[in-house]
Amino acid sequence: MTRHARFSQRLLPFGVFFIVLAAWEALVRLGEIPPYILPAPTLVAATLVQDWGTLSASLWATLRTTALALALAVGGGVALAILFAQWRWLERSFFPFAVVLQVTPIIAIAPLLLVYLEPGTAVLVCAFLVAFFPILSNTALGLASADHNLRDLFRLYGASRWQQLRLLRLPSAMPYFLGGLRIAGGLSLIGAIAAEIAAGTAGRGAGLAYRIVEAGYRLNIPRMFAALLLISLAGIAIYLALEAVSRFVLRRWHESRAEPQG
Repeated sequence: MTRHARFSQRLLPFGVFFIVLAAWEALVRLGEIPPYILPAPTLVAATLVQDWGTLSASLWATLRTTALALALAVGGGVALAILFAQWRWLERSFFPFAVVLQVTPIIAIAPLLLVYLEPGTAVLVCAFLVAFFPILSNTALGLASADHNLRDLFRLYGASRWQQLRLLRLPSAMPYFLGGLRIAGGLSLIGAIAAEIAAGTAGRGAGLAYRIVEAGYRLNIPRMFAALLLISLAGIAIYLALEAVSRFVLRRWHESRAEPQG
């Protein structure tokens, strides 16, 4: 494939995106659809600029919660996965509790947490809960997937359990962990948004989802779309950042990130 063809393929999604936006704009204008039903993209952009002071503060609140929840999930998930890998009885005892927390819809847990915790803390806990399990399960799977022949070789040479963990099992688990990290990044944002909606319904909150609930009460549909746009852009940015981290860490040694030849 030529360089021009590859460049054209990369531009294709952007072309389709702008065509969809143009069709949306034309539909609203030609159909004379009122903005409280469906705002035009230009009105959404104008609202984003006009309300940037309010929306940017809410965006920062949501991103701060998401980043903190993801950091806590990484620390707790990796630590617990290492303990599970070292002592299987511990995994059999506590892994079912992690599964129960994962399969319970976070939107059902959020109102209960708001009863016992401050709104900011409740939102953080919800985001942590949905991000925790992918880190835990993927890292535990990676630690258990180390080559058995190499593990036998380590034991043959008298390597301790912690030497096996540091020199063999942790490097083997790295691709699994990074895969779980990419999933957890998006889920932490989803958890934060779900909890913010619950907090916003209760009249308490500061994030972007709270602004969506507030705008819905006021029938300010353009602001709802503007907040939703910021949430989408935040999710895309989180995914691209974690994808870049994964590519940087694995590119020199793991086949999943090897550059294609030719």
